[in-house]
Amino acid sequence: MLTFHYTARNPATGQKVQANVEADNEMAAAKLIRKEGLVPVDIRSTDSGLGYISKRFNHVKAKDRVLFSRQLATLIDAGLPIIQSLRSVADQTQSKPLKVIIGRVVTDVESGSTLAKSLAKYPKVFSNVYVSLVQAGESSGTLDKSLERLAIQQEKDADIASKIRGAMTYPVIVLLVMAAVLGFMLTKVLPQVQTLYTGLPGAQLPTITSILLSLSHFVTKFWWIVIILTVVTVVSLYKWSKTRSGKKAFDRMKMKAGPIGKLYMKVYMARFARTASTLVASGVPIMQVLDITGEAVDNVYIRESLRKATEKIKGGKSLSLAIKDDPNFLPLVPQMLSIGEESGSMEQMLERAAEYYEKEVDTEVSAISSIIEPVLMVVLGVVALIIVAAVLLPIYSLANQGLGGSSTL
Repeated sequence: MLTFHYTARNPATGQKVQANVEADNEMAAAKLIRKEGLVPVDIRSTDSGLGYISKRFNHVKAKDRVLFSRQLATLIDAGLPIIQSLRSVADQTQSKPLKVIIGRVVTDVESGSTLAKSLAKYPKVFSNVYVSLVQAGESSGTLDKSLERLAIQQEKDADIASKIRGAMTYPVIVLLVMAAVLGFMLTKVLPQVQTLYTGLPGAQLPTITSILLSLSHFVTKFWWIVIILTVVTVVSLYKWSKTRSGKKAFDRMKMKAGPIGKLYMKVYMARFARTASTLVASGVPIMQVLDITGEAVDNVYIRESLRKATEKIKGGKSLSLAIKDDPNFLPLVPQMLSIGEESGSMEQMLERAAEYYEKEVDTEVSAISSIIEPVLMVVLGVVALIIVAAVLLPIYSLANQGLGGSSTL
């Protein structure tokens, strides 16, 4: 049994209630909370350690979700009943967590639930976009096409995320190696240099060596403070990034931070256009499209812009006009939307916008990589120069003193 801390609302009084409950999973915890006559708002596991490790190992990978969508689409298109299709996919999948979830979905569907409602019980695996597209496909009788569109969209999203990770991997590795070398020099090499000066009358270490030695003494003597401060800083930043103010700050930084800002803006536009195109093609109403894409883009400012656009559309404006002068959207998006609205081909125009920005992401990633490499080389050179100076200057100083002493004799 796991312990969950929950926040719930009492529908009779409207008051919020916070307490703990023990259950096998979040779903079971939610059922227990509802039995108490409360409406769950937030449920979080308080278990750590093995519970956290178990959670990590039970994660469903994006590629497994894509494969599930494609296989299910193929089987449904071939005319197999939904339950038989789900069982067949469950037998073929290599992901144990996904196999368990599909088994539960089969049970729900056999009990009379729709596929969309069954998948909605697992929001960490099947997003709001996923559930909405499945629901639209079930309503229109085009579930196979909706699932195929979902597979394509997930592949595109995973491809963009992979490219961004790839661009950041090289500098992170270089910085880690540089930190390791610097740590070795501070804790092992520089103290040896100091021993050369011990006992020599009038010998004075160069300023740069003295500064680095002070840092070396602090790190070796108070290493535990360094570790604690590092962990506290990282954890605090992570927790703050999950708060509303922290997320707003990080989202604004992503949008405005020089070359990185340009990259993220194009990622957001590609994600918005691809998600909206998929939803429109499946027949999802435009208001719901904006609400879902706001979540899919995962940026506070763009979500707020889409909320304002929804209000403008309710007032009679078109979507292209609603976001035309919004600084959180790049100019091509409202232009393509306007063409799509006039020609009745919004789905195709959004898809073209998505393809354009996906290519632009490739270009930006290449540009950032080409900038990062020389910058890192310069930083490495400066660090190496400082370390070499700190090590060699004392040695040269001793050598000069020796030569001076011998000439006097």
